[in-house]
Amino acid sequence: MKKAVVVFSGGQDSTTCLVEALNNYDEVHAITFDYGQRHKLEIEVAKSLATELGVKTHKVMDVSLLNELAISSLTRDDIEVSHELQANGLPNSFVPGRNILFLTLAGIYAYQVGAETVITGVCETDFSGYPDCRDVFVKAMNSALVHGMDKQLTIKTPLMWLNKAETWALADKLGALDLVRNKTLTCYNGIIGDGCGHCPSCELRSNGLNEYLNASNEVMASLVGKLQ
Repeated sequence: MKKAVVVFSGGQDSTTCLVEALNNYDEVHAITFDYGQRHKLEIEVAKSLATELGVKTHKVMDVSLLNELAISSLTRDDIEVSHELQANGLPNSFVPGRNILFLTLAGIYAYQVGAETVITGVCETDFSGYPDCRDVFVKAMNSALVHGMDKQLTIKTPLMWLNKAETWALADKLGALDLVRNKTLTCYNGIIGDGCGHCPSCELRSNGLNEYLNASNEVMASLVGKLQ
């Protein structure tokens, strides 16, 4: 029996990964992290989507310690999400150590439930400048987990080399375009669906959607073909 654990935030990318996993694995477990993020609504959206999609087990884990350590516009209400980069060259929405912690805990959970795969929606093509969304980081984490637990485990990143238009194409191919568009929460201002339209996350999401929806038949076929 093929089992997978999906790191699931209830956003566009992780929901697309979850839908794909449900098509490809016999047993799928989702894990959502409550780290004191800017919008608690994320947790409720994740719960609702997991129920709607029929996920076998959805674990919500309290990792609020991260909020105490990682100062970011996504962990502090008094810091406005900005398009400007910080002095270190990273956006102020970067949460240091977040994916290190998430993938470590997801790997432990996979060990517990007997899953051989952990799936995460990180992406280097549209990674917003976050260093913990890069392929080199994921491969390093994968190696650390395998050596640290003496268990064969693969971290899969289905979106790693897709841009946002191609991610929308994947959702469409999976028959989940409307669900992802209308029921996920990606907006930094906490608005479900198309969001506020002006935060960095919404701009990336809407630009990709418009590119996909407005593509010519030839371009659209090319986008979908890349996913074969």
